[in-house]
Amino acid sequence: MSQVSLLEAKNNELEIIEFLLTEELPDGSTYTGHYGINVAKVLEIIRLPSITNMPGNSDCSSLGTFNLRGRVLPLVDLAAWLGKRLVQSETNKVLVTEFCGVQAAFLVSSVTSIHRLTWDRMEAPNAYVHNYSRECVTSVLRIEDRVLFVLDMEKILASLDPSLDMSHVEVDTTPIEGAGHYHLLVVDDSSSLRHIIRSSLEKSGFRVTDKANGNEAWEYLCSLRDQFAGTEHCVTDEIQLVISDIEMPDMDGHSLTAHIRNDTSMRNMPVILFSSLITEALRAKGERVGADRQVSKPDLPRLNKIIKELITEKFSNHHLEG
Repeated sequence: MSQVSLLEAKNNELEIIEFLLTEELPDGSTYTGHYGINVAKVLEIIRLPSITNMPGNSDCSSLGTFNLRGRVLPLVDLAAWLGKRLVQSETNKVLVTEFCGVQAAFLVSSVTSIHRLTWDRMEAPNAYVHNYSRECVTSVLRIEDRVLFVLDMEKILASLDPSLDMSHVEVDTTPIEGAGHYHLLVVDDSSSLRHIIRSSLEKSGFRVTDKANGNEAWEYLCSLRDQFAGTEHCVTDEIQLVISDIEMPDMDGHSLTAHIRNDTSMRNMPVILFSSLITEALRAKGERVGADRQVSKPDLPRLNKIIKELITEKFSNHHLEG
């Protein structure tokens, strides 16, 4: 396999759409907050359509549904979900999104610009931001004189429809004979999803270590490399497979994979990448950096099977049964 460009990996780019929420404060004044969403999750931006109310709806942030070229989509008042009162205007916009195989729309005040940046610009939210935002801010982005809060749209939508909550995904936990020979590294910035994946794989018999982002995972792998330096052991004697989310602050899954592929002590380590939506562009990036498998979060229930297939393929002297 040809060496992956570390320059390309370190400068792995994403695009963030900046949008505004202008809220009416109790004293009658207004305040405008700046927010962001990954361009890959936005299908289109439209004007506010005619809304059909849903009977029995009790959540003030769920505005109803609307028809968009034959598709019936739910519309969420993003400000209301955040506990704010949106200033109503004819210029309000709607973000039509798709992730985890679901299409939905979010009402915002306006959309201002698209920012192209690298993943290392995305900062993890501190405890205050995390708690104050109902734990829906995934990253913080500083741009010139303002701060953008990148929102977890999946979490917001799942709060209105529990069937879409990926933190409650049931990964196959069937016991696998021989799984104890394999130590897996799970990387995800969602603590709840990370716990689900780890506990499910442990029930199948695997040994599992988990980290909150690519930077933490890479530091862990490098510490193992340094620990084994000058000995007959290498990193892959300790960690046999990495399972990583793609979208993470500090270091994303693509950059983590590229770093692994460029290190002689671990370049043959199998890597599985997952994301809420594997677009053609994301799949192409994953192939360029050397990911062995790429799955969307709705496919996570099959993770057990995918791991078995990959281990059997990469470690021909071991065949897992279960």
